[in-house]
Amino acid sequence: MRLKVASYNIRKAMGLDRRRDPARILKVLNKIGADVVMLQEADLRLGPRPTAIPRFLIEQETDYEVADVSVNDVSIGWHGNAMLVRKGLQSGGVRRLELPGLEPRGAVLVEVEGINFVGAHLGLMRRFRLLQMTAIREHLRGIETTAFIAGDFNEWSDVRGYEPWENDFKLVLPGRSYHAARPVAALDGFAYGNALRIEEMGVMRDGAARVASDHLPIWAELDRD
Repeated sequence: MRLKVASYNIRKAMGLDRRRDPARILKVLNKIGADVVMLQEADLRLGPRPTAIPRFLIEQETDYEVADVSVNDVSIGWHGNAMLVRKGLQSGGVRRLELPGLEPRGAVLVEVEGINFVGAHLGLMRRFRLLQMTAIREHLRGIETTAFIAGDFNEWSDVRGYEPWENDFKLVLPGRSYHAARPVAALDGFAYGNALRIEEMGVMRDGAARVASDHLPIWAELDRD
């Protein structure tokens, strides 16, 4: 079964024009047309971390359901990581993955059509990113062949910084995704197990994506062997 997947750091729906516009984020997602979307910075940092994109707006403007990864009724994510799944797809097996770090970090896992999707936003310092990658790898022991990790990996190097994943996952960086106004770094990427393969991938640079966040969304066409 082929699925289109996307990952997008939406910066709490704050655009480069300093407008917080959740409808614009959803417009970008609808244009990509992914079946599974991993979002980073999906919730605000205030108190109980209310969602940056109201649930009613997602229901009204898209064909997505919000995966049940939050721990309260006002968020859609956990540590800012959220996942949207197209209605009609089989999903479940939700898990919240604790990650080490100087600041609170976590990742979320949702099984969709037999693939274990992980959404993550890794730390700013490499030594903590390496620890976080190691923790994700250990959380996925036994299911790593069908794991698909996506997110803002925050690694500025294209050639090093992913060592904990080298033996278990294939890493791909679809292209420069940051800064949206002038992309210079491939901070957003995918890592996946050997039961999966990517047929196509890219970075969306069109229309509202150029101003909706400081990151550009990435996407891939995914197949399972």
